[in-house]
Amino acid sequence: MADRQPGPAAAGLPQRIGADPESVERGLVTLVLTIVELLRQLMERQALRRVDEGDLSDEQIERVGTTLMLLEKRMTELREHFGLEPEDLNIDLGPLGTLL
Repeated sequence: MADRQPGPAAAGLPQRIGADPESVERGLVTLVLTIVELLRQLMERQALRRVDEGDLSDEQIERVGTTLMLLEKRMTELREHFGLEPEDLNIDLGPLGTLL
C-alpha cells in the first residue's frame, strides 16, 4: 500500500481560509492597479524610445503624450479612491527586488 499524505485538516491547516471581504477586495484592487501601472510604465518607456529614435511624427508624439498623461491621472484617481499610495503598488519580489 502506498503511503498517503495527510490532508490539510490532518496537517493542522484550517478547513477554510478566513478572508475578510474588504481585505480581499483591497488585495485584488492592489494587484490589478499594480499590473496596470507596470503596463503604463512599459508603454511610457517604449514611447520615449520611439521618440528618441525618431519613429513618431509630431502628431503621434502629441497623442501618445496626452494618452499617457491621462492614464497617469486616472491611476492617481483610482489609487486615491481605494486609499492606496504609489508605494503600495510596488510589490516586493524577494531576492529579485521590487517590481516597479
